[in-house]
Amino acid sequence: MFSEHILSISQRYSCHVAAKWFGRNTPSVQCWVKLPVLISFPLLSFSQPDTAVTDSMKLVREVVVTGFQPNNPRYTSLNIEPYSMQEMEEKVPHNLSDALSKLPGISQVTTGNAISKPVIRGLYGNRILILLSGLRFDNQQWQDEHGLGLSATGLKRVEVIKGPASLLYGSDAMGGVINLVGEKPDSSGRRVDAGSTFFSNTLGNISDIGISSRKGSRWWVLRAEAEGHSDYSDGKGVRVLNSRSSGYSMRAASGFEKERWKQENSYYFSFNQYGFILNDIKEFFSPDSRWNRSMAGPHHNVMLHLVNTQNTVYLKNSLLRINGGLQSNLRMEDEGGGEISLNMHLISALQSLRWEKELTRKIYLVVSQQLSLENNTNYGGRILIPDAGISGGTLSAYMRFLLGKIILETGAGGNYNYLKTYMTRNLNAPGEPVQPFLKEGFGGNGMLGFSYNPSGWLTMKTNFSSGYRTPNLAELSSNGLHEGWNRYEIGDPGMKPEQNFNADFSMECNRKQWFFSVSAFHNRFMDYIYLAPSGQQFYGFPVYRYGQQNAALSGAEAEIILSPSLSGGIQWKESFSMVSGTLDDGHHMPFIPANKLTSSIRFEKSGVKKNVKIFAEPELVFVMKQEQPARFETYTTDYFLLNFYSGFSMPSAKGKWRAGISASNLTSRHYYDHLSRLKYYGMYNQGLNIMLSLRKEW
Repeated sequence: MFSEHILSISQRYSCHVAAKWFGRNTPSVQCWVKLPVLISFPLLSFSQPDTAVTDSMKLVREVVVTGFQPNNPRYTSLNIEPYSMQEMEEKVPHNLSDALSKLPGISQVTTGNAISKPVIRGLYGNRILILLSGLRFDNQQWQDEHGLGLSATGLKRVEVIKGPASLLYGSDAMGGVINLVGEKPDSSGRRVDAGSTFFSNTLGNISDIGISSRKGSRWWVLRAEAEGHSDYSDGKGVRVLNSRSSGYSMRAASGFEKERWKQENSYYFSFNQYGFILNDIKEFFSPDSRWNRSMAGPHHNVMLHLVNTQNTVYLKNSLLRINGGLQSNLRMEDEGGGEISLNMHLISALQSLRWEKELTRKIYLVVSQQLSLENNTNYGGRILIPDAGISGGTLSAYMRFLLGKIILETGAGGNYNYLKTYMTRNLNAPGEPVQPFLKEGFGGNGMLGFSYNPSGWLTMKTNFSSGYRTPNLAELSSNGLHEGWNRYEIGDPGMKPEQNFNADFSMECNRKQWFFSVSAFHNRFMDYIYLAPSGQQFYGFPVYRYGQQNAALSGAEAEIILSPSLSGGIQWKESFSMVSGTLDDGHHMPFIPANKLTSSIRFEKSGVKKNVKIFAEPELVFVMKQEQPARFETYTTDYFLLNFYSGFSMPSAKGKWRAGISASNLTSRHYYDHLSRLKYYGMYNQGLNIMLSLRKEW
């Protein structure tokens, strides 16, 4: 009876949406009246329930209508970018942040190849929320040399929201959201795949193997990865000492689908080591063998354990999603000689609940609640931030209205944050004892957005949204020498929370032979937190203090893709992104990426009979001058990078083969990227790198 009821809702709702959004010529409409439908909006997953698979039914894949379809995110006012696992593999990135930086409007702050974190429209760190298995991920990203630290192992796709989304996801979603979606088998049976990639510049390798199975309504996945890189060389062949890295990761997941309950459980483990790169590294670190990957020098040790459960409960006329998880983040630093100096352990307990209800055919309601409990403890002799307990909660309501060709989204919510520090030993000598303090406060957020679809190929969107973030531990309580920057940093426990208001306008034209999109935004910050030199010295080290003032970010992105029908498998793509950030006192905001133009031509050929696919894609990246640095930054000049990606796939007797030969910085350009922290040490970015990849599926 329940299945029949859900099927009826799905048929009625899907036909209504089809008529409103897609028109009569959409092929998918023909199957919607026969199959249960999941209306899945980007990241929000406003879903109609799935019918259960009984023994008498053949397992059928869900018919999914998503707002994150490549080049066609039409069904929400939010600015969404999708990235599938296949797209990431074709670009052969060093890590997840490197993969995301290929998208317009996204860059990365780097300390060499291994340590990096994504930058969305000029914002990074605690202003970008990372979702893993539907829950907030915290890798202590308050420090610039603390990378994202997550592998693409076990991921199916990545979804990116550009702009504030605190209403939907709570604090830290001021600049955007990166949602990491895990893989799971789509069809019945068992599947095994293994792959390996070699990097010429670092003499490195990334290898992984995975096995998955689905039987009826139950499934499971197991994947493991190992990687190792020696030091990289710049465009003139100069080796950057101790830029090496190594790591291991594993993901296990399982799930089932019942009539009224769907569950997905996952466990993720990783252990990574990253070499320290310091200004005076040559004075105490002698060059060893080019192939050497030993971590005898100063390095980070980062160990993660993540356990999550995602549950969907089908109520009589609504949907309830309940997620929970535990995260353990152990970060240690060995300054050479095998002695652990910094040893921090962050334990997080997370929970989220979301209730979704179709009030009428044109009105959809989502009420969500989130809770996080964190505890940070120091065990090492060197301390950067004090021991502390942190908690936060959000409660919000969101509504979506279908008004003919217009989709209206609106909502409001509130955040509560609590932070209490404990008496902790001295910070980096000669720091002073950290006096305990308590910070708590409330913040509100809202959103109003419109998506107008006058035809099947044109979409115009407007979104107004706000974000909210409380200062992190480093901003509140730093009082010591930061050896990664060779400066003395001082926080301020009296700082106020940040609040921002963002306006985003975009337009998309999606025709059979061409696609065009353009977006512009203005992001206004109240009490923006930043670090700046004070002009003082402490035993020869410059003193930097955290401060606050209002600020503004503005920028735009554009993309055009041409696929002429007469040219067969040829696609020409151009993308451009720009952003500028200014404090109210006239100085510029830190770590603002330079304007970037990317041009590429993709040649692709598929064989009908043998199902062979071959592609080649030369790419030219022009990064313009950054002539608006922050007070402690330096100017950077413009540069060109020539990249090349190619590969093929073909079936075999049992499964499929995929292989690729690609190269980055083909001309071995000698350059500084503005968001590279190593440029302050006179160290350039990576030179020519040739990548060879091979994967077998069976």
